[in-house]
Amino acid sequence: MGVEAGAQTARSRALAVLRIRSRALAVALLPAALAVVLLAGGSTGHLVGPGWHAARWAVSCVAVLVLLAAGGIALVVARSRPAVSPTVPIVEDSAPDLYRMVRDLADRLDVPAPSAIALTPDCDSWLEDRTHPAHGPPPREDRDELTGGLRGPHRRATAAPVLVIGSPFLWWMRVGELRAVLAPVVAGTGPSAHPDIAAARRFVRGLDAAVAVTSAPNRGPLSRAALSGVGRVSRLLLRSCREHAAEMERGVAAAAAERAQAVDYGLRIVAQEQVGLAYAGWDRLLTRVALPAWRMGRWPSRLDAGVVAALTELSRRDRLAEGFASRLGERPACDLLEEPGAVDEAASLLAARLFHGGPAEAGPDWSPVGWQEYPEEVVDRKWRTDAARLHRVLDTLGVRRPGPHSGGPTLSRVLDHLSTPDGPATPEPAPAEGTVTEAEDGNTPRVERDADEPDNERSAALAAGLTAELAREESATPTPESTPTPDTPLWDDGTLPLFPLQPPRSPRELLADHVTAMVCCAAMDTAGAAPGLDWLDGPTLLVNGERAVDLTPRVLSLIEEGDPAPLKAWLIESGIRPEKPVRLV
Repeated sequence: MGVEAGAQTARSRALAVLRIRSRALAVALLPAALAVVLLAGGSTGHLVGPGWHAARWAVSCVAVLVLLAAGGIALVVARSRPAVSPTVPIVEDSAPDLYRMVRDLADRLDVPAPSAIALTPDCDSWLEDRTHPAHGPPPREDRDELTGGLRGPHRRATAAPVLVIGSPFLWWMRVGELRAVLAPVVAGTGPSAHPDIAAARRFVRGLDAAVAVTSAPNRGPLSRAALSGVGRVSRLLLRSCREHAAEMERGVAAAAAERAQAVDYGLRIVAQEQVGLAYAGWDRLLTRVALPAWRMGRWPSRLDAGVVAALTELSRRDRLAEGFASRLGERPACDLLEEPGAVDEAASLLAARLFHGGPAEAGPDWSPVGWQEYPEEVVDRKWRTDAARLHRVLDTLGVRRPGPHSGGPTLSRVLDHLSTPDGPATPEPAPAEGTVTEAEDGNTPRVERDADEPDNERSAALAAGLTAELAREESATPTPESTPTPDTPLWDDGTLPLFPLQPPRSPRELLADHVTAMVCCAAMDTAGAAPGLDWLDGPTLLVNGERAVDLTPRVLSLIEEGDPAPLKAWLIESGIRPEKPVRLV
């Protein structure tokens, strides 16, 4: 599909959407038109008599009600705020080189330049329409610095969309690669400037926003009753427009991609490989490195810089990624920013808010952490916090300490409890994931465990206790409250996190994490081991300066089979003394 074919498809589908809008308007005006005919007939003496008189009153009342309902629906659709992606705005003063590159790219493509640039903590880029009045204060009556278009009353009809760029791209990609990746995105401003396409998009986005407004909770009975009809009509119109709107966007994308073929085509093939690599590194960094810190109330302040370190480490380990690190000698795209560190920090805080649901601002319980301090302030604290929780649950279960002269919590207590084959199973403090049923003798209760719970009876009881304890801690944590301001984002804080990284940990995973944490605490306090950060795997234990890569299967052998032999052999080999007390938080 060529440029003209794609644009023609988009325009025809946009007209189809506008025809649906016109038909809805015609349906709303039909009773009023009929009432006008009846009233005109009565005034001219043609439609007279009791029947026509009653019809005039009935149709006039229906017309008034329909017009009022249509006016209310139109008002809700027009005033509802369309959804806006959470982003970090980039003004031209803070990135003149980036704006210059985008402007030059738009000139080469012969399309309008985007009206502004923003960053998102994700590996994607797109154009976003933010011309709705609710998206910002009224603009001044002057000329736009980037587009050269007039601001003010005509801004809605002339302003180009905002260019949203994935922040990992700026740090991992080189300048030429970023330009090649953004070419088909920027080319989309051409079809977007067409009046029919812009009007169709505004209509669809207004319907979508109206549906969101009518679906909002915590409304009174009168509001729910009034908005229920608005919601039904908006959903009906949205369903009618869905296919045409989808085809319109496909036509816009096809026209933009075809137009961008002439710009850096060969480089774009290489750049697309970097997009996939950046996505893999970003996902690994968030789930393995950032998530443990977020759970501890700390947010890494240089996530985008961490992507470079993670992908460089990947290129060192994976021969398929060899050669990617050699690109690091070229100019990175983040050099197009005046203060890349401040932008990285803002994007990192937004990532924590979107993917974990953290507060919008730093505070005593939500503070930034640098990569140099990460091992001591996150890894060490995480392990000792988990180990302390493990021993609290053991105390709740009534598990005895290994010896009368024990001066504190020890790893031996955990090993002895999980590896004892005989003896009655300790009852659970609270049912977590399993279902309590009655045994065959009708007296002794037993726990039917789910598939993700350990098979070992003692491990299952301890895992259930940890799950209940962690749930109590999370419920006791106060939810941060934010005061609405003119700069408050247009997305509901109650829906955070918008993109949760991982489902809640299963009891088996929770127990494995806590036992591993206890082993690491014993290694640090009795064998001189140290906490470390692996860019691809997250928190790691350094024994004699090397990563302990074979610890996880030995821990799983203990909690699943009750076999402590592999773990004890590793402890002896590493010089770790499980009978010595460890320091907890």
